[in-house]
Amino acid sequence: MKRTKAFLGLFILFVFCVQALAVAAQGDFISPKELTGMMKNDNVIIVSGRKTKDYKKVHIEGAVNVWHLDLYKSGKVKGLIKSPAKLAKIFGKQGISQKKTIVVYDGGKNKTAGRLYWIFKYLGCKDVKILNGGLKSWRKERNALTKKSTKVKAAVFVPKPDKARIASMKYVEKHLKDSKAVIVDARSKAEFAGKKGKSARKGHIPGAISLEFKKIINKNGTVKSKADLEKIFKTAGISSNQEILLYCETSVRAGIIYSALTSILKYKKVKVYDGAFNEWAADSSKPIK
Repeated sequence: MKRTKAFLGLFILFVFCVQALAVAAQGDFISPKELTGMMKNDNVIIVSGRKTKDYKKVHIEGAVNVWHLDLYKSGKVKGLIKSPAKLAKIFGKQGISQKKTIVVYDGGKNKTAGRLYWIFKYLGCKDVKILNGGLKSWRKERNALTKKSTKVKAAVFVPKPDKARIASMKYVEKHLKDSKAVIVDARSKAEFAGKKGKSARKGHIPGAISLEFKKIINKNGTVKSKADLEKIFKTAGISSNQEILLYCETSVRAGIIYSALTSILKYKKVKVYDGAFNEWAADSSKPIK
């Protein structure tokens, strides 16, 4: 009997450890169940990254809405984020503070969730999570949704920009032939080859590696496992020993790759080129392949 109890105790401990490791392996990506357990915590704020009209139709109860297009400067080059001070005002009005645990989600395509994750991290937020699979996974678990807008209590957002997370056009240009750096294009193969795209010129930044963001996403919208991600990046020729510079057309799609690299694989040297291919292509002096 004693042996049986001891064995049972060890088995339960083993299961617990395995589950703990599984959660840790997903980095900042959390499940619907985990989010449900966090919702009563006043220090947690849920941020919907969907279009305003979609948010009004239905959203996770308690969520506030931030549409990424409202975060960009006006001008010839689309997609450049506003100054940290202006972003802080936008977030503060939505009740978002850098001191809170911020959980972002989108419809399940992982584009706006990844973009918001990177922006919050760039602004110095320490605890940012992504609902793995977005609203799609939330619905699948039959969790509560609402049409009722969340009552927002304004907060103070104090930005502390982290230059280690962002790359400028000048910085990318400087590292075009740097063997210790790798430039990663998160767009589709067709865009990379110059067959598609909305930019002034078509093609890609010379020396860039093509790795479409969809490659790291499962069919159900969740991000792939740590083991799968390691294989994908290794096959693509991307190593933790290199400095990784990510971009797409406006660097929206680059965000989810950034979050996977930094939070699941724990890569330390990863930057997002915020100006992205839009900015690069708009400058006729910059080479395109």
